[in-house]
Amino acid sequence: MREYFYRHLQAFFSILGRLARAPLATTATVAVIGITLALPCGLYLVVDNARRLSSGWEGAGQISLFLKREVGEAAAGRLAERLRALPAVAKVEHITREAALAEFKRLSGFGEALDALGRNPLPAVLVVHPATTHSGAATLEALVRELAGLREVDLAQLDLEWVRRLHGWLAIVERGMWLLAGLLGAAVLLIVGNTIRLAVLSRREEIEVVKLVGGTDAFIRRPFLYQGLIQGFMGAVLAWLLLQLSLWALAGPIRELADLYGSGFGPAGLGLDATALLLGAGAGLGWLGSRLAVGWHLRAIEPR
Repeated sequence: MREYFYRHLQAFFSILGRLARAPLATTATVAVIGITLALPCGLYLVVDNARRLSSGWEGAGQISLFLKREVGEAAAGRLAERLRALPAVAKVEHITREAALAEFKRLSGFGEALDALGRNPLPAVLVVHPATTHSGAATLEALVRELAGLREVDLAQLDLEWVRRLHGWLAIVERGMWLLAGLLGAAVLLIVGNTIRLAVLSRREEIEVVKLVGGTDAFIRRPFLYQGLIQGFMGAVLAWLLLQLSLWALAGPIRELADLYGSGFGPAGLGLDATALLLGAGAGLGWLGSRLAVGWHLRAIEPR
């Protein structure tokens, strides 16, 4: 057993020396692998941060009830009291027609045009804040249908429908991310495979000699497998560094934009699990690409 581990350590350090003696070729291969792995990981971070940001918006969903014009303020107040008694409702805000008109004038800039109408065209509005137990998509939709059926209500509108649409788009982007990851994973296999192919061909005579003296395919294959594993791992480390540098460069502008909207949101990087998955995927793809390439070419090399 000790001899087995000694042989593996010998192959590992010998290939480290070979890679160090060819810094330009090693750097180029690692850089290509790193950039290739960074692309799907960057898309994953975009989707993950968008989900984190939109989850806070979704939890703050509210329903606007636009009342019929014939419903007076007293009737609107009584309806608000009835709604506050519902277990699915946490809070109800009553916006009178006068308050709605004043706010619309302040925000729209059409105050003089509205004054020329001679009457208030806006209805009274009840803003319903659902309880936390009824903040899910299905329960919110059921609550909207229930409130829309009230005889005083002209229109019930869920103010965060666009968040639902955003989640739909994020699901599509996430599916595309996995497809891209699969394609770029195949690209990493080809990159490592081509590198190992060149390494095998450059050592063809040495391999023939080893086979002549009884060296097994497993013995010959071992250093090439370590080469692919090391290059894949180093490429994954480079991808992680590129992502961290990108987040560092973007963190300031993102926080400034979030502050303008009164949000404390800040971009999150790869967590411990995702980082481990990235490093493992890089090393695994490097090993697999090397295994496929060296297995294919070793069969074509036989002593003369």
